[in-house]
Amino acid sequence: MHAFPADLRLALPDWVAGQLAGTPACLPTPEARMALVLAWARLNFQLDTGGPFAAGVFERDSGRLVAMGVNRVVASGCSSAHAEVMALGLAQQRLGTYDLGGPGLPAHELVVNWRPCAMCYGALLWSGARHLTIAGSGPELEALTGFDEGPVTPGWKEELGARGIEVHEGVLRAEAVALFRDFQASARVVYNARQGG
Repeated sequence: MHAFPADLRLALPDWVAGQLAGTPACLPTPEARMALVLAWARLNFQLDTGGPFAAGVFERDSGRLVAMGVNRVVASGCSSAHAEVMALGLAQQRLGTYDLGGPGLPAHELVVNWRPCAMCYGALLWSGARHLTIAGSGPELEALTGFDEGPVTPGWKEELGARGIEVHEGVLRAEAVALFRDFQASARVVYNARQGG
């Protein structure tokens, strides 16, 4: 029998250090930020280090990169190690606060290659980020990849808005859908619990 664990460690893959070394400190446009997220999502599944998902936390106005994350569910053995959770947690660790919208901080933006799943939607709500930028929110992700994104309510954008979180949708949408098609063609693992059964 295993001893009860006393800590939880989630880590990004080894290739991240090299990618960060070549990444500009600031990415001033939504398209540049999304292009980075899409590149990391593609690398993550092509290098077999996780699913086709990545996320970045940026200072909304300056475009300064605070943290990046990729999906690490299978590699970490942790179902909550989604890209958004990784990026938000690493940003909070870097800034030394659980609240990315706290006093004295610039507004922070979460950039993701599709609408957050039910879990990551909640993580965004509690993170303190003030802006969400996504490539899309339609059924393409689930239809093409087979991932179960959970029960996100029809009024999800309005709920974010009521909590002071702006949504910018449609940034490099076609490129994100192409990424999901490539993932589908790769026949890599889709790790829904019990495969939805």
